[in-house]
Amino acid sequence: MMKNKGALFVNIIFWLLIATIIILGYSRKPTFEWYKFGVSIGYYGVINVSLFFINSIILIPTIIKREGKPWLYLGLILILMVLVVGLKFVIAYLHPEIIMSNFTNKETGEVNYLQYISQAFFITGFFIVTSSLLKFTTDWFSDVNSQRNLESQKKDMELQFLKSQLNPHFLFNSLNNIYSLAYQKSEKTADAILKLSEIMRYMIYESNDSWVSLSKEVEYLQSYIELQKLRFKDGAAVELDIHGEVAEQQIVPLILISFVENAFKHGVANDPSDPIRIKVIANQKILHFSITNKKSNKNKDAMGGVGMGNVERRLQLLYPERYKLNIVNSATHYTSELMLDI
Repeated sequence: MMKNKGALFVNIIFWLLIATIIILGYSRKPTFEWYKFGVSIGYYGVINVSLFFINSIILIPTIIKREGKPWLYLGLILILMVLVVGLKFVIAYLHPEIIMSNFTNKETGEVNYLQYISQAFFITGFFIVTSSLLKFTTDWFSDVNSQRNLESQKKDMELQFLKSQLNPHFLFNSLNNIYSLAYQKSEKTADAILKLSEIMRYMIYESNDSWVSLSKEVEYLQSYIELQKLRFKDGAAVELDIHGEVAEQQIVPLILISFVENAFKHGVANDPSDPIRIKVIANQKILHFSITNKKSNKNKDAMGGVGMGNVERRLQLLYPERYKLNIVNSATHYTSELMLDI
């Protein structure tokens, strides 16, 4: 069976061409006779079609691809060619007026059998070589296409795995924060639950799309920041600057949240003199995102979290050769700068 529609299309085109040549050749006869036409179709068409598909459907898949025995294949091909030429010779001998006219001397009536057999072998070899070329070519394209599909499926599976790591990690951190508020019987608990509800709605539903508006992603970051501010008695110190064509750009969802989350986990978020600084600039299909936080030795995540390795792997898969990530880890501050071609 054909592996794909492309292989079927190529074979249809090839056999339509062969059929056209046969019909045009027979149409040059002075009179049309169904009997002679049927013999011509069987001789030039059916035998060659059978030879073509015996080679491409049976011999190549079985002997070459599955068994890996090229010498056995060549031997069987030679035997097949002899049998086909022999069958053609029998038909030509029984119907010389149809088949042998081009090999018969019109003056003497002598038939040049050597010339006929040479041409029969040549045509038989032509169909074997053609079927082999078409088979190997279409199989190669099919294998390339299958490989691309496998790579795409592998990429999708890896992305889903990375995303599944991201969402629970964020949820666990947020629930821990809300637990702390509830334990303290803080009035902020209800607002925190409401913010978490809005964030989870975005993560569960809207982030399932391949692309989202950059403005929605920014709103998600803002909701996350507001949720984090509820942790602190006097609120968190965060400066968020947004510039450019934010509403008109598209971005892969949940690509920026890990940077912000890491700033709150590992940085000082309640120092008004040295706040977490976040910039989002979107112009001419280029996104410039940067975040800087003062480092703290107290906010270490014992579980390790998702980590920047996860973030960069997602960038490699989603924006291959379309991003630049620069991380500066100084003694006092941690800065991440991301340039995305969106």
